[in-house]
Amino acid sequence: MNYASLKYYSVVVLLLALSNSGYSQSLRSLNNDGVEQFNQKKFGDSEINFRKGIEKDSAAVIPYFNLGDSYYKQKKYDEAMKAYQSVLSKTKDKELKGKAFYNIGNSLLENDKLKESIEAYKNSLKMNPKDDEAKYNLSYALKKLRQEENQKKQDKKDDKQKDKQNKDQKKKDDKQNKDDKNKDKNDKQDQQNKNQDDKKDKGKQQQQPQKQKISKDQAEQILNALKENEKNMQKKLRKKVGENVKVEKDW
Repeated sequence: MNYASLKYYSVVVLLLALSNSGYSQSLRSLNNDGVEQFNQKKFGDSEINFRKGIEKDSAAVIPYFNLGDSYYKQKKYDEAMKAYQSVLSKTKDKELKGKAFYNIGNSLLENDKLKESIEAYKNSLKMNPKDDEAKYNLSYALKKLRQEENQKKQDKKDDKQKDKQNKDQKKKDDKQNKDDKNKDKNDKQDQQNKNQDDKKDKGKQQQQPQKQKISKDQAEQILNALKENEKNMQKKLRKKVGENVKVEKDW
């Protein structure tokens, strides 16, 4: 997450307090070397020197704050928060605690923990109510939280609508499947009925005497035979008519 508007309190601000403190020369040297490396954007090297400074004096507060800054620049936000929390536990200075809370808020925001970052900014403002940057980042985090909540509501609404559409589509598909099954069943029954009717018709056709078909030559032969038979009958009739009737004498 990249928030161009976010600000964090750098080690340079805290070095002035360190240079005027009663810390040992070796601790100051390590801290100053770390600051120089930090300004050169050698954040890994500055981390090492701040760690060494803490080893020299674990009660020192500012090296913890500066170590948190080195972690923050390396995007090690969880480690940065632990360093800033060490500052909170080791000092009663409200201004310093306000800065630590502020940077904790930034680290949380970078980790997308909006609600936690809002609480951190509120705590920062309790320590320093006039901190305009803390006010701005608090407003920014609240706005982002509202946007996310609105987006979640919209997503939930969309999911609900999508779920309804899926249910409606499933209901429609189920009905279509049922209709298709009924149609297939009816088509199958119709086909069975048709097959049975065809079978009955075929049986009737087999039971009825079939007319024998004859060829053209056979038809001509039959016709000629009929004609010949008719001629013979005519001859016989004419012969009977032409015969004399014999009358017997009764003597």
